Amino acid sequence: MRSQYLAAICLCVTLAWAQEPGLPDAGKAPPDPIAVMAAHLDLERYKATIKGLTQFGDRRQGTDRNRAAVDWIEAQLKSYGCSNTERIHYDYQPPATPAPRNAAAQSQILGPGGSRRRGTRIPDTANNDPMKQPDVKLRELNSQPSAPGPREEVYCTKIGTAHPEEMYIVAAHMDGIGWGEAANDDGSGTALVMELARVFNAPDVKTERSIRFVLWNNEESGLNGSRAYVEQRAPLQGKESPAGSGKYPEPKWLGMIQHDMMLFDHGMPRADGTLGPTQRPEADVNIEFQSSAKFAGDAQTLAWAFEAANEQYASDYPATVGPHMTNTDSAPFQDLVPAISLRENQRGAEIGAGWDPNWHQPTDKYATYNDADFRLGLNAAQTTLGAVARLVGATLFTR
Repeated sequence: MRSQYLAAICLCVTLAWAQEPGLPDAGKAPPDPIAVMAAHLDLERYKATIKGLTQFGDRRQGTDRNRAAVDWIEAQLKSYGCSNTERIHYDYQPPATPAPRNAAAQSQILGPGGSRRRGTRIPDTANNDPMKQPDVKLRELNSQPSAPGPREEVYCTKIGTAHPEEMYIVAAHMDGIGWGEAANDDGSGTALVMELARVFNAPDVKTERSIRFVLWNNEESGLNGSRAYVEQRAPLQGKESPAGSGKYPEPKWLGMIQHDMMLFDHGMPRADGTLGPTQRPEADVNIEFQSSAKFAGDAQTLAWAFEAANEQYASDYPATVGPHMTNTDSAPFQDLVPAISLRENQRGAEIGAGWDPNWHQPTDKYATYNDADFRLGLNAAQTTLGAVARLVGATLFTR
């Protein structure tokens, strides 16, 4: 009888302790670690990172302002704890004559990447006239022309604990054109990748596989930075160096995820060429793969994994999947590894038809966009964080 009485007391005490406010409830599942990580993505921080990038103007490749931006990005990555930063070095010599625009670029119906344009189309020419920038200080900041020669781009790596020899590449391009601030193209994607580097490199985050965060240079001149990376690093994949060290300077690529223009989804141009002044209610994150790529099937599977992550972790805007990825830094990877891109709109059918009037224009400035625009970029960040965290086996731990 005494032993039964003591057992009853112990049971009551145990139940009371479990129900005590602030103490863990044994009946509840632990919080989703990915949701906890996603909660560390903050709209104001994302905006501040974009704002920080705009201090270097359009960051045109081959200029002092571009080189200063690369230095600033590296310093920020180190401050986040992604301290193993490295740089790709390459030489860029512009072609003697620009490549002619292909038939898709000139067509009113066909778009790049196999897409089809519909509705009103606005010409998509890049601005090269400095006098179209009314802000005198910004015009002066952007005045140094690009010069041929050495180029650099920076990356850092979250090293996996179980499979350091495998990695996903999460990337955006940091250079711009147009005599603005390149706030959206591609400050929005660069800031997104930097914010993901910050969250994944928090001291309580552990990943089974590695993640490399890369900020390409020379995208606007023809994807030269990403092409240089592929040429230099592809042969090194999965090789342990030094032998027996457990270190892999270039882990095997499992997937490449590019982010390019994340903010502006105001809909199709009207018949008079104008667009809506605010983000459309049905705005979405566009996830694209290239249906003609060697790894199209695996890339499509990867894209749908990102759509599923959007369903669970994105706070405001949904995601859609399309087969016409084109004209961005995922292209050099698409026949080597599953590759996708995330954007504000479909690149070929919509951006290429004038859905973003600030693209490569003096108006691509931080002040052009409002919180509804910035929130679309934040939702893309939530989408990528959720998907990549699942793919690399991210968990939280306490020391």
